[in-house]
Amino acid sequence: MKIALIGATGFVGAAVLTELLSRGHQVTALARTPSKIAPQTGLTVVAADALDPAQVAQAVAGVDAVISAYNPGWTEPKIYDLFLQGSQAILDGAKQAGVKRVLAVGGAGSLFVAPGVQLVDTPPFPAEYKQGALAARELLNRLYKEASLAWTFLSPPIALAPGERTGQYRVGADELLPGVGDAPSGISVADLAVAIVDEIETPKHVQKRFTVAN
Repeated sequence: MKIALIGATGFVGAAVLTELLSRGHQVTALARTPSKIAPQTGLTVVAADALDPAQVAQAVAGVDAVISAYNPGWTEPKIYDLFLQGSQAILDGAKQAGVKRVLAVGGAGSLFVAPGVQLVDTPPFPAEYKQGALAARELLNRLYKEASLAWTFLSPPIALAPGERTGQYRVGADELLPGVGDAPSGISVADLAVAIVDEIETPKHVQKRFTVAN
């Protein structure tokens, strides 16, 4: 498939890029600084600003799907506004280019931990991640009203860390998956990438949110 990837230099995006290329997909990576991405077989790097819908549209024209691992950075003071601005620009750019399939990587914050209670609204939720989590929740709320795209929103579990690629993961919907023993639910970033590419290759959550964990 021809896949456009936004956020290829980030923690999640870099793992997704590796997984896509290992499966033989043709990847167009959008980057403000293309030199940050090393040349690889099957990869085309395009200079584009994810905050500009017109630049996104031009870069993603002709692809089968767009994967957005966009994140302005957890230490960015304006993360809430920039995350939503960029995410909306990516959705609008895909529409302008006529690309229907979009997968957006969000956060665990919008997963439910009890009836009517989302993780981001619980007292233990880390303050340093709250604005980004609230932005990701708002993106999901916007997607629920989005009828013209075949969108999917993926919420990682609480613990997302480096680790081996096992190719195995559990799948959930809107509720936080239980952890193993006393540990919170988690997954390696390599296995998160497996879940993302699996969903692109064989869509099972169109116009839905899902979550995964090891």
